[in-house]
Amino acid sequence: MSQPYGQDPHGYQPPQYPPQHGYPTQQMYGPPPRRKKSSAPLILVVIGVVMLVMFGGCAVLIAALGNSGNEPTTSAVAGPAEDTEVGTGGSAKKTTKERVVKTAGIGDTVRDGKFAFTVTKLEKRTSIGTDFLGTEAQGVFLLVHVTVENIGDEGQSFFGSVQKLHANGKEFDVDSGAAIYLEDSKSLYEKINPGNKVRGIVVFDVPKSVKPDSIELHDSMFSGGVQVDLR
Repeated sequence: MSQPYGQDPHGYQPPQYPPQHGYPTQQMYGPPPRRKKSSAPLILVVIGVVMLVMFGGCAVLIAALGNSGNEPTTSAVAGPAEDTEVGTGGSAKKTTKERVVKTAGIGDTVRDGKFAFTVTKLEKRTSIGTDFLGTEAQGVFLLVHVTVENIGDEGQSFFGSVQKLHANGKEFDVDSGAAIYLEDSKSLYEKINPGNKVRGIVVFDVPKSVKPDSIELHDSMFSGGVQVDLR
């Protein structure tokens, strides 16, 4: 009599091993798939690097704009700091001279960017304008008369509002509202072409007891500025 297919003629049956705990065994389905690593940390790192580069570039650009085209305060040197004289027998002998530097003051021409500035005089007033159209100072108006010349190759706008006054360790802003009542002040906004110059008046409202130390003149709000001694 023939035996069913798959059965041993002697009745032997291979042992059956049920899955452990009722779950399929690893041998049946192979090893579990590996977890994919999340790319979120890498993306955050890339974003951080990009932002750092952008902010760093902005800081460099602002610093470059703030220092572009500026020149130091005009100064004069009385003579060389050191001279060499030839002594007896051909030996060189050095004699040191004191270096004298003149700080720019009233009447001196200084340069910042495309403008050359010359402060010509100072003036004090308690009011500006007329009785019907004018203004009174909170303290006293300090009028700084300055000649502005365009020494660049293209037109440049002069703004009185970006100039600064220094006195007693403090910084004072321009009183643009009072400057409106000045006749022909040319200190609010003036477009100056190359080679041209204007005579302006920059107005500051300061306490009566304040004695000005210096004025800081700028060719634009981004320039480094140049100091002129007013004492």
